[in-house]
Amino acid sequence: MTDASQTPDAVALTDVLPNPTPRDLLSKFDGLIAERQALLDTGVRDPFAIVMEEVLSPTLAIIQGRETILLGTYNYMGMTFDPDVVAAGKAALDRFGAGTTGSRVLNGTYQGHRECEDALREFYDMKSAIVFSTGYQANLGVISTLCAKGDYIILDADSHASIYDGCWLGNAEIVRFRHNSVADLDKRLGRLPVEAGKLVVLEGVYSMLGDIAPLKEMVAVAKKHGAMILCDEAHGMGFFGEHGRGVFEEAGVADDIDFVVGTFSKSVGTVGGFCVSNHPKFEVMRLVTRPYVFTASLPPSVVATAAASIRKLMHAGPKREHLWKNSRRLHQGLRDLGYTLGTPTAQSAIIAVMLPDQAITVAMWQGLLERGLYVNMARPPATPAGTFLLRCSLCAEHTDEQVDRILEAFAAAGQATGVLGQP
Repeated sequence: MTDASQTPDAVALTDVLPNPTPRDLLSKFDGLIAERQALLDTGVRDPFAIVMEEVLSPTLAIIQGRETILLGTYNYMGMTFDPDVVAAGKAALDRFGAGTTGSRVLNGTYQGHRECEDALREFYDMKSAIVFSTGYQANLGVISTLCAKGDYIILDADSHASIYDGCWLGNAEIVRFRHNSVADLDKRLGRLPVEAGKLVVLEGVYSMLGDIAPLKEMVAVAKKHGAMILCDEAHGMGFFGEHGRGVFEEAGVADDIDFVVGTFSKSVGTVGGFCVSNHPKFEVMRLVTRPYVFTASLPPSVVATAAASIRKLMHAGPKREHLWKNSRRLHQGLRDLGYTLGTPTAQSAIIAVMLPDQAITVAMWQGLLERGLYVNMARPPATPAGTFLLRCSLCAEHTDEQVDRILEAFAAAGQATGVLGQP
């Protein structure tokens, strides 16, 4: 019997096909890797790899062994060190342990989750509230569940990544309109089928430039075309409106908003996300929202801190007033120094300092850090193409003296880098 491997017809595939070259799936990022390395080779710090060795307060930390003013944390209301908030977290940690190890629909709903949702219902004066593990997951889950194939999501072109990702996960048709353009929103809604399901997604405050949406006019347009409305108040909760609920409250459109999404990682001072609504069918979302059903719930200590913080934010009028004072003062001070800012006036607690290119932006960022001031550097794709900026987020706990020091640091760093002319 002859071995088949010895016959002419038995040819191994390796004799015919060349050895395949493995494809590196990370090679698509080679340009970014090279750009980052070239930047670091100039001797600057990595703006996206800062380590806070110790956090002293909502406005101070130790970075590279130096006491540094924090102006890039989104800790708008300074709740991270509030004694009542910290105490609530410690008590929950002792009572319920470190984590839940389960999703909300299985073993992951503890008494603290319900108490946190009760606090949200009271804060927003709405019938339903659902807590998610992050603000990102709140947008991802709510948007993708509300809108499916055949529905339309109409969103501002400058919407947050979590909003875009929620659109893509739900497989709905995505329609973008020009940033904050009421006319473009009206035009694009007018082109859609009358009978189609439509969700207009808006943000109270846009996080890059700190500008606010013209919600009153946009809500009127959305209602005219029969669309439901979701408003993301991640950066508005805590200090907009009579009760601090957000820009939608200040604009007087609370009764016309169908869903409000937010986060605990800004004014609330911890981590997590939520959605509140008066829709009579809203509770079904607990059964059909994938990032809620298939994600472990927040640890008991976290929801306890969130609930305590939310209840204190209901009575935070003086803190809101001081935050607005800080924002207006810093905005005017930076303009007086000669900086170009993202908004003509202080519209929120975010102030964006616009700069011409990445090299100057990084140099300014490092110059500020060396002078004891931490801010955020933002560049594409987080910003529109060709847009580079330093983003400042003020806190209600910043003192008048700290604002003085912030302006002094911007003056000195601007002159040292050539962004500002010499005095």
